[in-house]
Amino acid sequence: MALKKPASMEECIYFTQRTIGKGEVMVWVFKQQCPKCKKALMGKPRDKKGKVLTRAKEYACPKCGYTVGKEEHENSLMACVEYTCPACGFKGEKQAPFKRKLIDGVQTLRIQCEKCSANIDITKKMKEAKKK
Repeated sequence: MALKKPASMEECIYFTQRTIGKGEVMVWVFKQQCPKCKKALMGKPRDKKGKVLTRAKEYACPKCGYTVGKEEHENSLMACVEYTCPACGFKGEKQAPFKRKLIDGVQTLRIQCEKCSANIDITKKMKEAKKK
């Protein structure tokens, strides 16, 4: 199963590419079509000058103005993941729900290697796990 890669960042709500131990991971989440008008992609609202409000608590349709809460909208999306497992070196692709869980005090998207079932954690940028 070959995952469709984004042509530009305008298509994505989330994108990251990083090294995790001996492996690497690339994750992207495509924007979803407006459930009400089905004419535009949902995105963060914009101010009067057209600048995206990055810390907005909702997503809005630029055509019809329909809004939905950030948490609710992000939980309905699917993350596309291309990875090289840090444990076994297996290269794979996977689709998983874009639901972050609190693991060691950090918001984390966790996927499992298809070959060895090792956990691959994609944390929010620049966050470190809390030390016990």
